[in-house]
Amino acid sequence: MNQHFVRSQLSEKRLKVTPQRVAVFEALLRLKHHPTAENIIDYIKKNHPNISVGTVYKILELLVEKQLIRKVKTESGIMRYDAIMHRHHHLYCEDTDRIEDFEDPELDRLISDYFKRKKIKGFRIKDITLQITGTFS
Repeated sequence: MNQHFVRSQLSEKRLKVTPQRVAVFEALLRLKHHPTAENIIDYIKKNHPNISVGTVYKILELLVEKQLIRKVKTESGIMRYDAIMHRHHHLYCEDTDRIEDFEDPELDRLISDYFKRKKIKGFRIKDITLQITGTFS
């Protein structure tokens, strides 16, 4: 991802484009397998040593709030971050804590059709994301 993309995404959400926000968002986009805040901080420290840990956490929360990224909690309770905002699911390896994206339009249709038929009383579904737990071989 280039800085132009990062800057345009921040601007579209009416966020001030600061070097710190660009650095954090760019780090998240570059790191694979849904990094933790600590992974992002380690990456940032190598390239931008003057950005504080607290600033990184504040920016991550802001990006979540503005729906530029989302939080993904693992089975072991570790918070990870995901910059892919379109519909997808996750494959979670319980041995390594690795998370990979899983996209399957057929599964999306099955789930959507199921809940349309179910009509859960008093509950409006906004999104459905599966986390499929297992191990990578």
